Amino acid sequence: MSAGLSNNREVKLIRHVQGEIHPEDFAIMETTIPAPGPYEAVVRNRWFRVSISTRLMAQEDAKAAEGIPFPPLNPGDTLADGAIGEVVQTGSGCSLPVGSLVMHPFGWREYAVIHEHDGKLIDCREPDPAAYLGHGWTAYAALTRGVQVKKGDTVFVSSGAGAIGSMAGQIARLLGATRVIGSTSRASKARWMQEELGYDAVVTRDGGPMNEQLAKAAPEGIDVIVDMVGGEQLAAAIKLARDGARGVLLGALTAELNAEKASLQAPVTLDSFQIIFKGMTLRGFSADHSPDAFGFWLRDLKTWERDGRIHLTSTTFKGIESSISALQEACAGRLKGVVLIEL
Repeated sequence: MSAGLSNNREVKLIRHVQGEIHPEDFAIMETTIPAPGPYEAVVRNRWFRVSISTRLMAQEDAKAAEGIPFPPLNPGDTLADGAIGEVVQTGSGCSLPVGSLVMHPFGWREYAVIHEHDGKLIDCREPDPAAYLGHGWTAYAALTRGVQVKKGDTVFVSSGAGAIGSMAGQIARLLGATRVIGSTSRASKARWMQEELGYDAVVTRDGGPMNEQLAKAAPEGIDVIVDMVGGEQLAAAIKLARDGARGVLLGALTAELNAEKASLQAPVTLDSFQIIFKGMTLRGFSADHSPDAFGFWLRDLKTWERDGRIHLTSTTFKGIESSISALQEACAGRLKGVVLIEL
């Protein structure tokens, strides 16, 4: 490869997203690959992740949102997300070996120029991208650092078919939970969650009042809440929580997937007396606060996979041409597990 001359393709934001995702909001554009500077490397991406948070990043007022955990996008910007690629060229002083595989945050493009500090070496030649780019380690960190699952616990995981939830239900079981309950948007996903992921029961968004569904699914109450949704589902789980219940809050899809506009505002009415009287603990959590958990996740995942006790869930699309439709499908809630683009 001759950097600076070879063609690259990147997915760029053309206009700010208004409401739901539209293909016309984005375009795949050809660019050139600049030569790497000191301590930089050119990486040929092999996989990258598609996250629904892209919709929020691409809104016009994303920059004004306080506490936003990811950078806003402006028209002309290239999208970005986790990626795995091969180092094909390095600048002076760069410690990343040519031919090595690295994980880095600059997906949505075929080639990326990264600083060596942004690249994490992967020590195998054929990694499972779902293990590295999926949110299994987020679920693992939440259930080992954010809260601790105990033997005999009943665990409720909202959005249990998603990138985090599809792993959280399985990990909770492996950590000792006796009963694992999930929620999802439709009955077809509920069947898959029970058959493939081992959920004991699944409640659905259109299956009737959440309080009633959860009371039937967890007649003896809930010990651990892993919440990605907020709203009615979080309120119902707290109502059914047992004494000493623990909750870890990882997201709020009621706001992120709002049909009219994605938002960082996710108001919900909770019965604070229930929280007080039951001695509950609710904790907001990000796996980024526990980076050490990633290595432990890979270690335990290797053991669980060897024993056939865990299933890495993902939906993979081929080629950068499919990335925009993959984002649209993900934001519509039609996909399972982490969403990946293979290049």
